[in-house]
Amino acid sequence: MLIKTVVVGPLQVNCYIVGDEASKRALVIDPGDEPDRILQIVKQAELQVDYVVCTHGHFDHVGAVMDMKNETGAKVVLHRDEIPVYSMARDMAAFWGYDLEPLPEPEVIVQEGDVLTFGQLSLEVFHTPGHSPGGICLYGGDLLFSGDTLFAGSVGRTDFEGGDLAKLRDSFRRLMILPEATEVLPGHGPASTIGREKRTNMFSAEFLHQR
Repeated sequence: MLIKTVVVGPLQVNCYIVGDEASKRALVIDPGDEPDRILQIVKQAELQVDYVVCTHGHFDHVGAVMDMKNETGAKVVLHRDEIPVYSMARDMAAFWGYDLEPLPEPEVIVQEGDVLTFGQLSLEVFHTPGHSPGGICLYGGDLLFSGDTLFAGSVGRTDFEGGDLAKLRDSFRRLMILPEATEVLPGHGPASTIGREKRTNMFSAEFLHQR
């Protein structure tokens, strides 16, 4: 598996390019900005992008989706509960002082348990609401692409439209039962592991023991 991380945009989103080295099929997770940088890596690696996956619809994670779709022909992937948030991304961007171009309609609407296959690789969709209603993580083997659900040492904020602290707690608990060696690749900040987050995340004690 080929994994390239590109930190994009003023809010420093981790965009992940994930490829099957044998078939050169790939997906791109959260292309939030700077499409030229992302596409340069795709072209250098000679990848064919099958999917552009939005872990959620906040503007900082979707800003380059249209460019990626236009340049690669990839299908846009979104959870069904996230469609309203995705539809409001331009308004949210304007509120924060950013200009966002129109977004393409998502073509692949996923839900819990769906699997995205590209080449010989596959990633399972986990529905992990809390930061947003249709937030997802992608899990495969010993890797978790956690979007803004789980960060190294923290979790996603819940004060945006559609945020829900109780649901985020449940999503956190669900992720903490994964094998401790699972590498966590979040939407912002450095990578971690499930084991490390169980021991050191500032929300771990509260979320894991709260009823």
